[in-house]
Amino acid sequence: MSTEIRARRITTRDVRARKGGEPLVVLTAYTAPIARLLDPHVDILLVGDSLGMVLYGMDTTLGVSLDMMINHGRAVMRGSSRACVVIDMPFASYQESREQAFRNAARVLAETGCGAVKLEGGREMEDTIRFLAERGVPVMAHVGLKPQSVHTAGGFRAHGRAEDEAAAIRADARAVTEAGAFCVVVEGTVEPVARALSEEIAIPTIGIGASPACDGQVLVTEDILGLFADFTPKFVKRYAELGPIIDKAAADYAAEVKSRAFPAPAHCFGVPKPKD
Repeated sequence: MSTEIRARRITTRDVRARKGGEPLVVLTAYTAPIARLLDPHVDILLVGDSLGMVLYGMDTTLGVSLDMMINHGRAVMRGSSRACVVIDMPFASYQESREQAFRNAARVLAETGCGAVKLEGGREMEDTIRFLAERGVPVMAHVGLKPQSVHTAGGFRAHGRAEDEAAAIRADARAVTEAGAFCVVVEGTVEPVARALSEEIAIPTIGIGASPACDGQVLVTEDILGLFADFTPKFVKRYAELGPIIDKAAADYAAEVKSRAFPAPAHCFGVPKPKD
């Protein structure tokens, strides 16, 4: 009799313990097939609200709903078995009150089985993060550039150049740490500030357009694969160019259909191939 041995999922406790150790590898995933491909190589799969722009063609992430995040979170959980899956709390699903945040975060955890939720904000979210953490909801925090606040922040830009802004970001990182977040994303923050706060706080920092000194890095998978060309941040490295490959495959398929070289011979569908 053989016994199937399944890999244990990485937990938020495992992630927390990686502070100052081997860098954490994080990528976004929105679908089961992509999650299945990424799962062996990453520590965290982030179901980011960036799916609004990447999959749905939205201009910003503000139109993403809680139901959308839950449905994509379920898909990523089905497609993965090893990585810790973290799901973004979308805009307006947690800012109203800590009680609203708990209701919606609890729904995300219960309906997807994911390991944690992520929400944006520093000192203004300290009480909410503490409220969630005390009630068993693991929270990944997010400071620096906050896409859900892009309109009030003056667009997508590097944060922390001015002394007062740098001090505010570092204070935000300390606040979410003290509130009980198990790690924090540091986005679009100038390198010296991201480096400094990574050294100051006791939880792992996950950089995106920040510093290589962070405890890990996260990127949007479609960006590194060359599949999302609407907006490409300067800090993104393309590890593949799949866009032209898909374009050529579609063109070749279309050419075959138009030349009536498609569909395939009948014997491909179980009909015996005629003898010569």
